[in-house]
Amino acid sequence: MGEPQSATESAVVGTGVGKRYRRREALRGCDFAIPAGAVCGLVGPNGSGKSTLLSLAAGLRQPSEGELRVLGLRPGLDEELRARIAYVAQDKPLYPRLTVADTLRLGRELNPRWDEELAAEILRQGQLQPGSRIGQLSGGQRSRVALALALGKRPELLLLDEPMADLDPLARHQLMGTLMGQAAEHGTTVVISSHILSELEGVIDHLLLIDGGRVRLDGPVDGILESHRLLHGSEGLPLDGHGVVELRRTGRGSAALVRPSGPIAEGWQVETPSLEELLLAYLRAPEATPTAHASRTEAAA
Repeated sequence: MGEPQSATESAVVGTGVGKRYRRREALRGCDFAIPAGAVCGLVGPNGSGKSTLLSLAAGLRQPSEGELRVLGLRPGLDEELRARIAYVAQDKPLYPRLTVADTLRLGRELNPRWDEELAAEILRQGQLQPGSRIGQLSGGQRSRVALALALGKRPELLLLDEPMADLDPLARHQLMGTLMGQAAEHGTTVVISSHILSELEGVIDHLLLIDGGRVRLDGPVDGILESHRLLHGSEGLPLDGHGVVELRRTGRGSAALVRPSGPIAEGWQVETPSLEELLLAYLRAPEATPTAHASRTEAAA
């Protein structure tokens, strides 16, 4: 396996990161590197450690072991970081008694790089009234306000924990477009956790898959996809020598996701998997060997 990128090349770097909560181990031995300027999809089943990792990167908690560096600094310990990162948690913590206008005014007063026009545009897209109280908004409307605050801050690093789960498909499409446009224009690093795998396709360029508190995949999306093949064929076709992530029976034969180590036997129909196909295969096969940084090593070879 290749070595993680250095902190100067990466926005978020973890080395042996672990986090324990009394008797429960949320993360263990996590090594990863998210490049600066990347749009990273943070994927994994419920309870896999995604929210814990984001809270560590935001500086709300400290690792129990290992080291985490964010923009070259230690989150929660270097005060400089607070102005450079924005974090939207799953529960979208906002002050329920404040109005939408009051909330944006707080954002403006607390953030020196505040972009009033961008924040207001995000709210206009959702037809939110400035005088509406936060506590009277729907879940989707509160999500929009939280995202307006985060994007209006103009952060260098944007951490999003299931940010659009409460939004309808049209609103998700609008906000994802705004998010990607801002990331491209300003070089913002985005780490977005999402259960909607199809939503990440064509959006993210880096993948971090966590399962059972461990990193299973970490690298550029294109490299990871190219290092795997999706096979379809009759039952019993050989897979000797290949790294088999998943092998399952289908209606008329077998399907397999593999990491090829040479020519594939005749009889298999071979294709490059989609991002959703690859992720579903890994999530269905938690015992498959982790391949963190494998695609980075192959790309450099």
